[in-house]
Amino acid sequence: MSETDWVASVGVTLLLIAFFANQRGLLSERSLAYLLLNLLGAGIAGIAAWMGGIIPFVVLEAVWAGVAIFGLIDLARRRRAPGTA
Repeated sequence: MSETDWVASVGVTLLLIAFFANQRGLLSERSLAYLLLNLLGAGIAGIAAWMGGIIPFVVLEAVWAGVAIFGLIDLARRRRAPGTA
């Protein structure tokens, strides 16, 4: 297995853990753990796609990571707002 394959496997594993945990009701799609797993997984998978020269997947993973970042920003705002959880 190449270095790119190893990096991609780590990223995809993090994404699949988040997906599985969400589908089983263990993590909410708005939870910190879910958003961090998606951000890290997409970032790592994006690096692997870059290493492999697969630009469409670089774009996909960049958008995926961006959505996770916006989710984290929203989560931080909700936690700071008075009277919210």
